[in-house]
Amino acid sequence: MYPSPLKKKIQSGDLALGTILPGFAPHIAGIIISTNPDFMWIDTEHSPYGTESLDVIPVMARNKGVAPMIRVAWNDPTLIKKAYDAGAVAVMVPQVDSAEEAARAVEYAKYPPDGNRGLTPTWTRVAGEDFNEVIRTANEETVVVLQVESRQAFDNLEEMAKVPGVDVLFVGPLDLSASVGTITDTNSKEVREILEEVPRMLKDTPVTPGTTCPTQADAQEKIDWGYRYVSVGSALNIGAQVVKDSFQALRDA
Repeated sequence: MYPSPLKKKIQSGDLALGTILPGFAPHIAGIIISTNPDFMWIDTEHSPYGTESLDVIPVMARNKGVAPMIRVAWNDPTLIKKAYDAGAVAVMVPQVDSAEEAARAVEYAKYPPDGNRGLTPTWTRVAGEDFNEVIRTANEETVVVLQVESRQAFDNLEEMAKVPGVDVLFVGPLDLSASVGTITDTNSKEVREILEEVPRMLKDTPVTPGTTCPTQADAQEKIDWGYRYVSVGSALNIGAQVVKDSFQALRDA
């Protein structure tokens, strides 16, 4: 399925919901894809895996209309290029703190003339898509997601939002909590104030505000605040809690 509908969805202001892939195995990916997310978050920043571990997973997602979003380990041209070439529709770049860093991420993500990314999207061989057509239209599909994870990034948010090619500015509450002095307390007053302010600051820009939420209730709150690109929980964590609660209820009975 080419191109992915994700970019048009966020450009129109529609709500885009996703969730994380808890393990790099096709049978696990299939279960996550079956939940019907708009995007599937594939993390290569904190997980012990790289893009070589993904195999056909991005193509599996694309074939079901789900956009693979790969978070790379750093704002690095090699990592960003390999993520898109493996089949990512969106690439998430962590710890982007300035307009200059944002511009570099866009340069690494886009083909000329909009950027400087090399041309060989290998995922097309697995998907059976036309190689040349994908290259010609890739810049129209590519979604660039930059993480706002520090006080510095928040202070530079308005300038970052002016960088052409930035699609989503995505607040990372955990790293942000460390930056504002309340490490691991993502519900602190300091973190919540920034989370509330970001959608207001981006309201009249073409950039979509995004964030990650552990629960449905948390996600609903952030959507009410104006977030339109939201990752909701982890099937592994949510499922484990359901099983744990079931065990406890059966033992208590």
